[in-house]
Amino acid sequence: MKRVPFQQVDVFTAVPFKGNPVAVVLDGNGLQTEQMQTIANWTNLSETTFVCAATNAAADYRLRIFTPKSELNFAGHPTLGSAHAVVRNGLIPKTAGRLVQECRHGLIPLALDGERIFLMVPQPRLSEVPNDTLAEIGRALGIESGAIRAAASVDVSITWITLQLSDGALVAQLKPDQARLAALTPRGAVGVTVFGLTGGSPQIEVRSFAPAEGVPEDPVCGSGNGCVAALVRQEKLIAASSYVAGQGRCMGRDGRVEVRFDGDDIWLGGHAVTCVEGMLQV
Repeated sequence: MKRVPFQQVDVFTAVPFKGNPVAVVLDGNGLQTEQMQTIANWTNLSETTFVCAATNAAADYRLRIFTPKSELNFAGHPTLGSAHAVVRNGLIPKTAGRLVQECRHGLIPLALDGERIFLMVPQPRLSEVPNDTLAEIGRALGIESGAIRAAASVDVSITWITLQLSDGALVAQLKPDQARLAALTPRGAVGVTVFGLTGGSPQIEVRSFAPAEGVPEDPVCGSGNGCVAALVRQEKLIAASSYVAGQGRCMGRDGRVEVRFDGDDIWLGGHAVTCVEGMLQV
């Protein structure tokens, strides 16, 4: 056995225990995939990451990202939380104010903006959701089909079935049938993300359900918010070049996700705070 540095970071909050936690193993070099999956299952968080030496000269580090059940190509809050952890652990970026993460998706640019970190969302690809599937998902969520204002399957290297509901209050009230939702999740998608406009601050309320991945509800989901941003842009729901989404109130978390539109690019991020720091025996 060896001891490796470890942090648990709350993402999309500056207040401990109010964001979405990610477990970050800061030296994944030498660990086998099976060991990483075992550790991810043990932490029982929505994601656990392993920081490894980069194989691409343009990258500052390579990240492997696991749910309790499988490895992901990319995920939002683990990317941001891991970036916070590597900087806290002493990594000096190759370019001041910037990081480049290598992962299974490829290279992910990150911007260090004071106490906040932003990532560039992989270019979204939107496709239609079949009407019969949409109706079944609506029933699993406990809503009438008329409450769904817009829908798309959005791929940002992770695919979420993304639904705009009539308003943010309805989003907060949802009590989905998780078993039914898991069975309805299409092959290739991780789950269903829903959102609604609030008419206040934050401007959008978001919830993300991924029971098929062993995550009934993700407290504050970066990739889900990236998919929401893509649908917001397509449907022209917000005129401004930026907005703030809230997620996690239903789980006692109350995270804040900042979204910025920059030409064809979507950047999202926010604050992060380390809640646990120490050594892990592997």
